[in-house]
Amino acid sequence: MAEGEFALVRRHLAQALQTLSWPTEWGSMGSDLDVYAMLADAATQQRDEAALRQYAPLAEELAGRYGHTLYQAIAHRAWGVAHRLAGDYTESEARLQKAMELFQQLDTRWQIGRTWFEWGELRKAQKNMSQARDYFQRALSAFAEMRAVPDEARTLAMLESLN
Repeated sequence: MAEGEFALVRRHLAQALQTLSWPTEWGSMGSDLDVYAMLADAATQQRDEAALRQYAPLAEELAGRYGHTLYQAIAHRAWGVAHRLAGDYTESEARLQKAMELFQQLDTRWQIGRTWFEWGELRKAQKNMSQARDYFQRALSAFAEMRAVPDEARTLAMLESLN
C-alpha cells in the first residue's frame, strides 16, 4: 500500500465488509476472511492496539475455520504486536514464534522479514538492544534480498536509532 493511502485503508476495508460474503472453495471472490486479515495487518503496521484487539480475533477465527495458513500467521503476528503494546512480552514472543513458523513453512520472505522486524521491536521494548539489532539486521537482510525498498529504509532507520 502506498504511504499516502495507508491512513484510508481501514475505512475502505470496513466499507468492503458491507458487500463481501464468506469464502467459496478458494475462488477469487473477496471475503470477510480476506478483509479481516487485511484489517489486522493494517492495524499491525499502524501499531493500533484497539484495532488489533478488534480485528486479530476475527482474522484468527476465520483463518482457523478455513485452514488459511497465511492468514493464520498474519493473525498470530497481529496478536504478537498487540501483546507487545500491552506489555505482555511472554505472550508476544509466543505469538511471533508461531507466526514465524507458519511464514517459514510457506516461504513467504517478505512476511518473514516483517516478522523479524516485529521481533526487533519486542527486544527493543524489553531493552535488549543487542538482540533487537540482531533481529532488525535479519529483517534488513530479508528486505534487501527482495529489494523491498520501503521496508529496507524503515529497518535501516530503526537500526540507526539504536546507536
